[in-house]
Amino acid sequence: MLIKKKYYQKKIISVNKKAKHNFFIKKIFTAGISLKGWEVKSIRKGKINISNSYVLLRSCELFLFNCEIQPLKTTNVSFSFINNFNRNRKLLLLRKEIDFISSEMKKFRYTVIPISIFWKKSFCKLKIGLAIGKKLYDKRKEKKNKVLKRELSRISKKFKI
Repeated sequence: MLIKKKYYQKKIISVNKKAKHNFFIKKIFTAGISLKGWEVKSIRKGKINISNSYVLLRSCELFLFNCEIQPLKTTNVSFSFINNFNRNRKLLLLRKEIDFISSEMKKFRYTVIPISIFWKKSFCKLKIGLAIGKKLYDKRKEKKNKVLKRELSRISKKFKI
């Protein structure tokens, strides 16, 4: 009798495209999110937006602010969640990770931003990053380097170096 192992892949739901453009990401963590039932159903349908959201430290716990999860049309309207779709959600991390993040935020003035949200098995996880903001000249330099790399790759393909 053969036992088959199921290998679960990470299914990405939403990505914060502004994160890598506006910030230098120093370290990445994976956190769980405390959600309600209707929120999980909405996330499964892809009705989530993390582009304007951010993470703050409150009383030794991390919370996700301004993450918009739109309720489904089939959800019961009698609950009072219609006005509360933009509520603060608690992030689930190990105590060591929370202590590390809080010390880095205090020492080096890092911010914590959400990078992407994905499914890991049946759990909804959030990738957060310790980041520091880019200046305008950093963005210009990065764009310039990107163009140079593209041209070098074209030249190397042409001459087969």
